[in-house]
Amino acid sequence: MSDRVEDLTVEYEEDGQLLVKELDKVILSNGAWSTILFRYQEWRNADGDYGPDKYVIRRYRKSGGEYSLKSKFVISSADQARKIVNALSGWLDENSSEDGQE
Repeated sequence: MSDRVEDLTVEYEEDGQLLVKELDKVILSNGAWSTILFRYQEWRNADGDYGPDKYVIRRYRKSGGEYSLKSKFVISSADQARKIVNALSGWLDENSSEDGQE
């Protein structure tokens, strides 16, 4: 893997073809356990092009100076991503109201 969280990627190449292309990433937490949200596209042979944007949250653990993947959650569609955003936004809005922070 890597010894720096900034160098972790979802990109994957096979036989000279980039099969998973990373578009962006956000480091959500950094330390012995790090969490990263990736935006990526997968190569589709049938179309000869990359498919729609996909998203994955990956959790890494640093041990022996190297990060290794421990778990991941693939957000399967833009619709599912919107539902996650809406749910979190709603919960955060509720918490702000309860705390008196509007």
